[in-house]
Amino acid sequence: MIPHDFSRIDPKRRVNLDYKKRQFAKPEFKHQKYEHRLNYYILPPTAEITLEEFETWAINRLKVLSELEACTFRNRTPEETAEYMTSIVNKYLPLRSNSSRGQNLQEERKKDHYSHFILRLAFSATEDLRRRFSRLETMLFRLRFKDDDPRERKDFVSGLKLEWEEVGADEKRELGNELAAAGGVKGEEQEWFKVDWERVPELVEQRRVLLKRGKAYVPQREQISLVVAEFTRRLDEALELTSRALPRLDEDDRLAPILAHLSHSFTSPDAAYSSSDASIDGLSTITANAIDTLSQHFPLCMQNLHMTLRANSHLKHYGRLQYTLFLKGIGLSLDECIMFWRRSFKLMTDDKFSKEYKYNIRHAYGDVGGDANRRGRGYTPYSCQKILTEPLPGPGQSHGCPYRTFTQDNLNALLQRTGVNDKDLLKVVKDDVSKQRYHVACNRVFEWAHRREIKKVKDDGTWSATDLDTIVHPNTYFKRGWLLKHLGDGNAGVVNGGEKMEE
Repeated sequence: MIPHDFSRIDPKRRVNLDYKKRQFAKPEFKHQKYEHRLNYYILPPTAEITLEEFETWAINRLKVLSELEACTFRNRTPEETAEYMTSIVNKYLPLRSNSSRGQNLQEERKKDHYSHFILRLAFSATEDLRRRFSRLETMLFRLRFKDDDPRERKDFVSGLKLEWEEVGADEKRELGNELAAAGGVKGEEQEWFKVDWERVPELVEQRRVLLKRGKAYVPQREQISLVVAEFTRRLDEALELTSRALPRLDEDDRLAPILAHLSHSFTSPDAAYSSSDASIDGLSTITANAIDTLSQHFPLCMQNLHMTLRANSHLKHYGRLQYTLFLKGIGLSLDECIMFWRRSFKLMTDDKFSKEYKYNIRHAYGDVGGDANRRGRGYTPYSCQKILTEPLPGPGQSHGCPYRTFTQDNLNALLQRTGVNDKDLLKVVKDDVSKQRYHVACNRVFEWAHRREIKKVKDDGTWSATDLDTIVHPNTYFKRGWLLKHLGDGNAGVVNGGEKMEE
């Protein structure tokens, strides 16, 4: 897998290359042909791709895996998970069967192949990351295996040449009663495979196989468990090997930052801010006077900043920056933002405000300053990942994510102050926080606060699963919450991208 321009050879090493050696007998970097939709990811990709493809493909796959993980955190059944993930996968990582006769099958499979190996690099550094990656990749493979065309699935499994020992007729007769008890039907009436029991722990745990002399006798209908278990076993071994090769990647300063960014995104997927998040049909131009009313739709991090500002008539630097960028992101103009902060800092003089605070607001909007601000765009609003990976606030500071920075008692008090009074929800949020699933806890609170509206848009089909996917940006939280609370005001068809759905 060679990002574009990565195949350069160090001049110091070029003289030591022997063109007669076997590995140079034919081109080393070449495009692969993907015969099947499913993939065990045994052979690493070797063709060149651009750095943009390298990062974009990995982020898209990370989005799919993160949504899968969120489904497990929310205790969705396999059927509910499959239904929810259909539109998510089709949006970020489509993978159609040969029977679909699509023109981009090879490109889809190439993206799937490369993105898997890119994330394999990113998540091989620690045992925890390897375990999570393996578990989620296995979930994705299982979804695809169940959904695959039966004929193509059979061809794929046949090509794997898995070491299964078919149970012969004599052995089926010998173990007839035991096989019947394990399989639910007469043993001789179906095909059975024999494997080491360690390879199918899931079936052993659920008592769906016969254990005999260290072997697990598996009925044909449980083939998926055999295939998935083998997928997991091979992936776990490959991740161990990859982890040993990681130190060599440090020599390339183009890959390391991207891989580090991706691994950090496993805490909460990163989300780039889009200008469409500041454009909400039906919401008139936002003014400084409207912020108090609109704050009821803010995520907890911004509500905390707003309430602290109202209580103290002041916020320290990082809190001001986090809140200013959020307000900028919801559509508050520079002039209105300056007015908002001036009124909020009511205990100081105009001269002090102008000298010590006004410039920073203008700088955040790109009205002054150089570098990124030179083009007039300023800084972008912080994503959940940015907020969660920033240093913890010190004494007197209020920035950051309350789910991460507050004690449990203080978090409960803040949630109750914002209207969250469901005891069961508070218990689940406490469990999420204890396991450092901060953005999942935030999404639970959002879904509880908008449970009636979410049910309505699901029932009438005006919003799809991708319109209700996991929130990973405070500005998405605000926009989605405002739209849900104003259903029926001409906004029900507006989704995250600012476009109306077809009637």
